[in-house]
Amino acid sequence: MPNEKRAVVVICDGLRADLINPDWTPNLWRLKERFRTYGNHRSVFPSTTRTNAASIATGCFPARHGLEGNAMALEENGRFEVLSVGPPDFRDRLEKARGRTLTMPTLAERVTGAGGQAVVYSNVSPGAAMFHDPDGHGVIVHRVFGQGPGRTEIEPLGTEHSAAGDTVMTDRFLDEILIPGGPAYSLIWQCEPDHTQHEVKLGSPEHLAVLAAADANAGRIADRIEEMDPTGENILLIIGSDHGHETTTEIVDMDEMLVAAGLKDSADSREVAIAPQGTSVTIYLAPEAMDREGAIVEFLKGQPYVGGITHGADLAKLGMPVDELAPRIAVTGAATEEPNEFGVKGGSVAFQGTLKISNNQGCGQHGGLGTYEQSPFAMARGPLYQGGTESGDPTCTVDLAPTVLRHLGLDFGDVDGAPLP
Repeated sequence: MPNEKRAVVVICDGLRADLINPDWTPNLWRLKERFRTYGNHRSVFPSTTRTNAASIATGCFPARHGLEGNAMALEENGRFEVLSVGPPDFRDRLEKARGRTLTMPTLAERVTGAGGQAVVYSNVSPGAAMFHDPDGHGVIVHRVFGQGPGRTEIEPLGTEHSAAGDTVMTDRFLDEILIPGGPAYSLIWQCEPDHTQHEVKLGSPEHLAVLAAADANAGRIADRIEEMDPTGENILLIIGSDHGHETTTEIVDMDEMLVAAGLKDSADSREVAIAPQGTSVTIYLAPEAMDREGAIVEFLKGQPYVGGITHGADLAKLGMPVDELAPRIAVTGAATEEPNEFGVKGGSVAFQGTLKISNNQGCGQHGGLGTYEQSPFAMARGPLYQGGTESGDPTCTVDLAPTVLRHLGLDFGDVDGAPLP
């Protein structure tokens, strides 16, 4: 490495920016006095954890890194199969189907290539953890798997998938990573509040409990780094989230809808393959069904559960890939600004697809372009960031990687994002 500087990233999965306040997240609120914050921060599309994990790792949109959703259609045995990116084996299935994992280098690859160490601690899905370093350049310590350089097997965290598990993971991060001589780049990704938000109403007591836990862990990490580096000259600390959440107002099975409309042959057919992303879906078309794109778009335009449709070459405007293996149509759910019973604004239709996922009426969900699911938060402490200030410039999750690379003195000229201003 060209210097002895370090960079640390803390992610509170699914914590939307407007929920940071003195009562619900007192630690993040007090840190605003010592950090530069970003009032116009956005997620990539789809606003899902696994897509954003790859975007945070590479500094690129899905069109460049190649992980286009929480679920994707891969060609297997001569037809599309819609798969969740979450299971541990998805990485190998992606490489077999497409001949590669990600198509852009990760922070782990860049940092280790410059002679530094890179370590990721994660309590989210195995797939979301894996795509920080799918080719084994650094270290990933996840609750159910561990991976060392060269994809060697190491001991997993063994924690619960819960707020309690996040706290145990944070304890270990403090003891093992935030010490003198620690890695040049490290990231810790809490599963909360996202994990619980999918199961409870936003703003409910159960929700506020996990918000408090994630907030406390972020506060402990920030306090330790301030002890290690009081001036903020050497250790860059970024705390943020990957996306927000909206309340699920309705659940629509897009697969059933297209079969009933005669636009998909059957529930078991895969010439039209629908990948559910929560409050959006991405629709893949096999060669024999490419001529249905226009009819599918016209059908969906008349449906009240649809908020927006992007298709064909216009998908590039969302940062999505446009090629024969990529989705041809992206559909977002109809959204509302209305508050739920606890006063938390924002709701959206959620979708099922060819793959069935967990959607819970009245609980949190994300994946689309709604105001609140597209409102993660970000704050930075380091030599270039004045505490107690806020930037209103547009920023995005793709900007975290170039921020880290600039601090470590490494090149970032080939990424989509730019360092946080």
